[in-house]
Amino acid sequence: MDPLLLVGLLIVLFVVFTVARSVRIVPQARARNVERLGRYHTTLKPGLNFVIPYIDRVYPMIDLREQVVSFRPQPVITEDNLVVEIDTVLYFQVTDPRAAAYEIANYIQAIEQLTVTTLRNVIGSMDLEMTLTSRDTINSQLRGVLDEATGKWGIRVNRVEIKAIDPPKTIKDAMEKQMRAERDKRAAILTAEGQRQSQILTAEGDKQSAILRAEGERSAAILKAQGQSQAIDEVFQAVHRNDPDPKLLAYQYLQVLPELAKGDSNTFWVIPSEVTSALQGVSKAFTEALPQSSATRQAPAVNEAAEREMAAAQRAAAEAVAEASEADIGPRQLGPGAPAATDPLAGLNEERPAAAVRRDGAGRADGSTGGTGANGTGDPAGPGA
Repeated sequence: MDPLLLVGLLIVLFVVFTVARSVRIVPQARARNVERLGRYHTTLKPGLNFVIPYIDRVYPMIDLREQVVSFRPQPVITEDNLVVEIDTVLYFQVTDPRAAAYEIANYIQAIEQLTVTTLRNVIGSMDLEMTLTSRDTINSQLRGVLDEATGKWGIRVNRVEIKAIDPPKTIKDAMEKQMRAERDKRAAILTAEGQRQSQILTAEGDKQSAILRAEGERSAAILKAQGQSQAIDEVFQAVHRNDPDPKLLAYQYLQVLPELAKGDSNTFWVIPSEVTSALQGVSKAFTEALPQSSATRQAPAVNEAAEREMAAAQRAAAEAVAEASEADIGPRQLGPGAPAATDPLAGLNEERPAAAVRRDGAGRADGSTGGTGANGTGDPAGPGA
């Protein structure tokens, strides 16, 4: 091979290599520092850049985007002498590539150590309860200290977040028991409040129900009383309009007496004292002579029918008194020395006029309206009637 050709090829390769080293392409949001003869010369911006090969030295790219760094948990002692593990997350951004490269050797490690020392200083002034509930305060204090310290490094700390705070296992168990007791307490309170509200509502419902029931009963009693009042008033007005005879009332009284003795459970019956006066009124009604009139003189058959009706009424009254006497004597068991029961009708016939004559002019003067008939019951209509 020709030596001249070989030399020419080497020169071409050297030129191409030199040109390639003189061109630098920097991506967006990246930066590269350039040293010329061992001294900082410039910082390459994103895009196409030219350097002097073999004289300028280009350092690795520095990321200008916001970066996230998670540090491993660090043991921190609280004010009440409890050791807790705190895991932090840091958000930062390189704002000055020159300062980040020449002001600090390893800014990531520096930020981590600064975060740990600042965190121990902040947590050391808080107890466990405050530590668990003051994350925002801790974050703001950490960010302030880190941003002030890293400013000369060309780094801006945007956020510092506490990812986890892990107390010892015994403290966790105690906290769980405390939380369980607190929740049981709240559950019991809520249950008691629910029962109280339920009882209040039930009592209110019972109260309203009792009020409505009482109002209904009152209205029903008022309406019933008004109805009875109107009925009594109507009966009273009807009685007074018809002007009844006291003899008729005595007769009605005697008709009701047998009803009082009815019933299987009636073993003792007291005869009212008004029976005697009622019987006397009835007997007078049957024995007193009616005023003579042309109608009574001309209708003897009608008078006989009236006499039979009066005899039948007298007989019914006697039966009622007999039933009452039997019901009264049975349970009392009268002794041999007790006075005999007085028959209210004993003097009924004696009170009648001794010389009552028939109004039809027939001339009967036996002293009675119907006399004792052939059947012995006082019915004037005997076998030959």
